[in-house]
Amino acid sequence: MWEHVCLRPWYGQAQRTVELTTGTAVWYHAGLPVVPLRWVLVRDPQEQFAPQALLCTDLAVLARQIVAWFSQRWQVEVTFEEARAHLGIETQRQWTAQAIARTTPLLLRLYSLITLVAQQMLGGNPLAPRTAAWYAKPQAAFSDTIALVRARLWTDCHFSMSPPRADLIKIPRALLERLTDTLCYAA
Repeated sequence: MWEHVCLRPWYGQAQRTVELTTGTAVWYHAGLPVVPLRWVLVRDPQEQFAPQALLCTDLAVLARQIVAWFSQRWQVEVTFEEARAHLGIETQRQWTAQAIARTTPLLLRLYSLITLVAQQMLGGNPLAPRTAAWYAKPQAAFSDTIALVRARLWTDCHFSMSPPRADLIKIPRALLERLTDTLCYAA
């Protein structure tokens, strides 16, 4: 029997109505004790995502809670994906256990530091995402955040030798700003 459940939050949306059904089963593996499981099937009445099966070893947990836990993992997955893409976690330089143990905690701290610096720079205002004519992002990603911090650091440290009111500093100011913006996203 399918139950209609309204979940909050749901992958960046305020709420989402899904259908759930649940039951118990056992997980058997040769040579190991049998493990009782609660299974939950989740389907979308609007058919925007494929049905999913979730498992939990705590039989007392409600199906709604299992699905809520599952949807909360999204924030963690996004953090690790952004850290891979922009900070180099799991690159060729980090394939040994020693390298991972040494650098991954530092890179995750760097991720947090960049986020906190950007938050302070913005003063509570939202960061406008960089968009293109063919790709409209609804909200800023970590690439936008790191570009904001890079632009601030690079502008203050390296490009501040000319008077701040000058329209021309060896190259036109508009060109310098376009180049800086491009480098902030490419670095």
